[in-house]
Amino acid sequence: MRADVGQYTELQKLGSDFARFMLNYQFAIDEIMTKINILTTEFEHLHEYSPIEHVNARLKSPESILDKAGRRGIDMTFDSFRDNILDIAGVRVVCSFISDAYWVAKMLSTQSDITVLQVKDYIENPKSNGYKSLHLIVRVPIFLSESVEHMNVELQIRTVAMDFWASLEHKIYYKFDQEVPETLLAELADAADVANRLDAKMERLHNEIRPREIRPVDITPAPPAADAES
Repeated sequence: MRADVGQYTELQKLGSDFARFMLNYQFAIDEIMTKINILTTEFEHLHEYSPIEHVNARLKSPESILDKAGRRGIDMTFDSFRDNILDIAGVRVVCSFISDAYWVAKMLSTQSDITVLQVKDYIENPKSNGYKSLHLIVRVPIFLSESVEHMNVELQIRTVAMDFWASLEHKIYYKFDQEVPETLLAELADAADVANRLDAKMERLHNEIRPREIRPVDITPAPPAADAES
């Protein structure tokens, strides 16, 4: 009986520690969302045009964190999760045009309390399957009652066309449990080309009204002390 009580108490503490761990990431999401909402409201009220179409956020579940740690051989400790799993908190910003994605990335990354740890430009260098998006790992401070914690958040910034393609790909891979038939993979690759051409055409049309150069985001990540690749 005492062993059972001890195990129950230990599980209770583990659950409480995990909840606190996840709460800090939720606070980090809230901080980033506040920054994006401020930018959106500013553009809606003070400018003729807003580069941000819509935004959503997600927090990995404890089960997903444990599964990823197991697959990658990461130590089952909170410190190891924090240092090696950089996408526990995620925010996705969807823009109308490619130039907007770089513009939004620049506006967020140059804020004084945001530190950019990593940049992966899958717009300039798409994945082999056609996936395109701009990924940034940023570190943002959260101010708690007795401490200040610096938390990692993954930012994904992409166009509407890129987001539609990525959503469809995710649904297909989920439906086929990752074993997607070659014919569908070929059609997905073709759809990626179509989405890319649509983005390019819409950008050209938009530039007739509001010219803006399309170029990769010029951000130099700060070298983190001990962060692994996400």
